[in-house]
Amino acid sequence: MESLFGDLFDGTDGKTVKFADVILPVPIPKMFTYKIPKSLEDGVGIGFRVMVQFGSKKVLTGIIGKVHQKPPKEYEAKPILDVLDSYAIVNPLQIKFWAWMAEYYCCHIGEVMNAALPSGLKLSSESKIQLNPTYDTQTSPYPLDDREDVILQALATKSELSYEDCEQLLGVKSIHGIIKSLIIKEAIIVFEQVKDKYTPKVESRIRFCQPYVEDRKALESLFGDLSSKPKQEEILLKYLQEVPIYQNSDLNTRGLEKKVFADAGLSMSSLKTLIKNGVLEEYKLIISRFEEIKGNDETVVLSEEQNHAIEQIKGSFLEKQVILLHGITGSGKTEVYIKLIEEALESGSQVLLLLPEIALTTQIVARLQKVFGSKMGVYHSKHSDNERVEVWNGVISGKFSFVVGVRSSIFLPFDSLGLVIVDEEHESSYKQFDPAPRFHARDAAIMLSWLHQAKTLLGSATPSFESYYNARQKKYGYVQLNKRFGDAALPEYLLSDILVDKKKQLLKLDFTRIMREKIQEALNNQEQVLIFQNRRGYAPYISCEDCGWIPECEHCDVSLTYHQYSEEMRCHYCGFKEKVPKVCPACGSGKLAAVGLGTERIEESLSLLFPKARIARMDLDTTRSKYGYQRILEDFGAGNVDILVGTQMITKGLDFDKVTVVGILDADRILYFPDFRAGERAFQQITQVAGRAGRREKKGVVVVQTRKPDHFVFDQVIKADYKNFYVQDMTERQKFFYPPFVKLIKLSSRHKDYKIAEKAARHLHNLLHEVQVKKIMLGPEKGLIGKIKNQYIFESLVKLDKSGNAQAIFKQELRKILESMYANKEFRSVRIIVDVDPY
Repeated sequence: MESLFGDLFDGTDGKTVKFADVILPVPIPKMFTYKIPKSLEDGVGIGFRVMVQFGSKKVLTGIIGKVHQKPPKEYEAKPILDVLDSYAIVNPLQIKFWAWMAEYYCCHIGEVMNAALPSGLKLSSESKIQLNPTYDTQTSPYPLDDREDVILQALATKSELSYEDCEQLLGVKSIHGIIKSLIIKEAIIVFEQVKDKYTPKVESRIRFCQPYVEDRKALESLFGDLSSKPKQEEILLKYLQEVPIYQNSDLNTRGLEKKVFADAGLSMSSLKTLIKNGVLEEYKLIISRFEEIKGNDETVVLSEEQNHAIEQIKGSFLEKQVILLHGITGSGKTEVYIKLIEEALESGSQVLLLLPEIALTTQIVARLQKVFGSKMGVYHSKHSDNERVEVWNGVISGKFSFVVGVRSSIFLPFDSLGLVIVDEEHESSYKQFDPAPRFHARDAAIMLSWLHQAKTLLGSATPSFESYYNARQKKYGYVQLNKRFGDAALPEYLLSDILVDKKKQLLKLDFTRIMREKIQEALNNQEQVLIFQNRRGYAPYISCEDCGWIPECEHCDVSLTYHQYSEEMRCHYCGFKEKVPKVCPACGSGKLAAVGLGTERIEESLSLLFPKARIARMDLDTTRSKYGYQRILEDFGAGNVDILVGTQMITKGLDFDKVTVVGILDADRILYFPDFRAGERAFQQITQVAGRAGRREKKGVVVVQTRKPDHFVFDQVIKADYKNFYVQDMTERQKFFYPPFVKLIKLSSRHKDYKIAEKAARHLHNLLHEVQVKKIMLGPEKGLIGKIKNQYIFESLVKLDKSGNAQAIFKQELRKILESMYANKEFRSVRIIVDVDPY
């Protein structure tokens, strides 16, 4: 970090500052120096958001990373166009965190900034056109066609038009060709209208003008004057009913929402008349998009084991910065978190609680809001841009001292973090795959804590092997919770052999006999069922029974997933979709059949097997809307759904009293995925989804459908023997050099031309092979999915020695090699992706 960003915070202060180094949201490995105009000198500093020109046409939002007096040597500094805020929206610790992330994950600080800032804090620019003042129709050598003439006539009456205006004017879908022609003919000028995207929520309110508040007789006289105008009188009476100003005149200051009168069916024209006559006044008030919630100050009752765990955690924090809380499913980790959060907030520190999925936030947020009320903020991608900006600003202002969020919440502007909790720390959802920075939120959170000199608590029933390894090596503290809260029993496991049932003809619509019986038993007892299948859609693919044809994506090397509800086949990588053919395009046969199981097909099968059951599905397709997760979970929690079918989003964090049966339909698919973590992930997913069953007094049942019931992973899951499973798997990892014994870096070369992609990958691989550090290099090989979005992919995998400075040296050399690759004309168009800790 020192080499790239070591002098980030040096610089002078005061009125002599003339230059600012600005971080821009572009993939370039440096900051750009801009001149600070005299008029702006008093209003800028580190962390201020500024508007700058980049290149000849672009206007970008930047963040000042350094202030100084040194002009750049390579170019003439352009002036900062404007300062966008009256205070710094980013603090120096954040910039230091961005710099670490850029260094560690081999990307650019501008890419980190782009990921960190909510969209509402970035400027948007809209292309507009205006008439060229030097253009003359009579003297121009270029003739205009009819459509161009229409646009110029419109510009004669309007000073400017947006691209959208032009499209509506001509009734065309794309205007770009016409605009380009008019630019060539020098008839128009294109310019960018730049605007700040964030808009505060404004509420119109009504209140009495001051004379009527101060003088009661004036009000009585007013009512006498309005005796013949009952509609106006009704409005005043409504106001006084809602705002009793003569009991407390201060209430008039805030007044009453304007919509209250409309909702009551009162005359809006009469309200306007009262405002016009100076009786009432209308004013605007900026309000929060989040409703005020009062915490109920309820004391969380803890078990003896939970209290003991808290004391252990606090004791370990005296020596260790990071602690792993290994608590079995249903052991009450959330209550432990609440107690620790309360104590951290009481000490004046800020707290961040990370969750892996938005689905988790619905239940846990409702629980936490009962305790912490409105001092708790929630930050995730289902919130609008404006809502995320409000949380951002709320952290700066101190309104939110505690935030619950998904991985992006590590970028919030904390200035005094005391505690970071990473719940379900093993979850793969914490890893950002695209675009850069390709960070892991758990690891980044640990660094964030270190920068703030805060503490980190990692919680999981099935810890990642890396975290458990660090705990066994005494790098992390380690605390266990071995009992379910309230002495709820761990679920009973039943392994159901698919092949045996198939031979005996007991398999019905992909459900084994045991699975059907246990679901029916739960329904008879008015209990609930969770069915887990980690594949959305109706079926993985369609196949021709005669010739074996399988439809594939035109742009990616994957089969298309069949979605019955919309009668189409979709690619889950690029979004390509097409209608299901009536006959096989290869041989003309009409025998097209769906192969495999998706959540949509399971939902249909269940409705046929249990026609009276109320069934819902929770996957990416059913939860696209803002409150999609919430609605489904509320229905399930209220008992309006008997069977919930879902992907991995149902495997964690959900806590429902009436769930007694959990079904896992295709456990083999998790076990045999081509990944060195396949066994670890299978153990985690099966244990986690099983943990949703029987969380109260009744013991739950978990039915696992498999073709390999004798697989050792099932044996370890049933015994809940995490330690023995860990020891077995780690022996293999050490033998074949996989994490946590080495550091992995994956390098992908992508190009639309197969040969160029392959050549670039081999050239890169050979250059990296020469780097003098202890390492193992694999590849380059065609990617597991060899083509995505018309780009061919070749991959190399580097296994780096973890000791010494091998990582730092390798990353330094990698930067130089990538610069040389991009300077090479042959490889300039190749996209090279560096992914640190890729799996």
